[in-house]
Amino acid sequence: MIKLAPSILAADFTRLGEQVTAALEAGADYIHVDVMDGHFVPSISFGFPILRAVAPIAQQYGATVDVHLMIEQPDRYLEEFARCGADILTVHVETCPHLHRTIQAIRELGLKPGVTLNPATPLNSLEEILPDIDLVLIMSVNPGYGGQTYVPASTDKIQRLRQMLDAIGSTADLEVDGGIYTHNAAQIAAAGANVLVTGSAIFGGPNTVAENIAAFRHALAG
Repeated sequence: MIKLAPSILAADFTRLGEQVTAALEAGADYIHVDVMDGHFVPSISFGFPILRAVAPIAQQYGATVDVHLMIEQPDRYLEEFARCGADILTVHVETCPHLHRTIQAIRELGLKPGVTLNPATPLNSLEEILPDIDLVLIMSVNPGYGGQTYVPASTDKIQRLRQMLDAIGSTADLEVDGGIYTHNAAQIAAAGANVLVTGSAIFGGPNTVAENIAAFRHALAG
């Protein structure tokens, strides 16, 4: 079963609770929370108050709160994100010079640790940490903005990462984020991803959130 992780970055923030609830009632597995600092990535998104608002809704539905930290020096904030309701904390290889220590700190907080790679970051930067993590996130766009086009080379990268995970018997999620729509979701899943992050394709457009999630389920089943 492929998990869907709607990214609230694309939600209508005047109706955030309503839209998160709609996604969860339609069967979303994760709620994906993109935290951007304006330094590591160009944009500034949101932080603790939004997570505190969203996490209880996800918990009511038994969904996973999946927090992606696109920030410099994430270690300074791990405890606060844990207090605000994160279930998974994902950090970037590019921002963590002492990655093993950061991963240990996340796990000691009782959370699942994840690691993210930007499109140009090679997979070999993960080799030493793969046995210690619960999720790997492949960015299939350059992070910082929603609504971008999927980087085609990501598919091969997903396939190679799936082989790496299988070779060590890892049960970690292989999550992909960026440019995912109904027309390419099945291809990305076939390459080895089991969690798909998508924002504008779920929270945008003329259809309802429930209709958009149903369209993804149909595309993945076909």
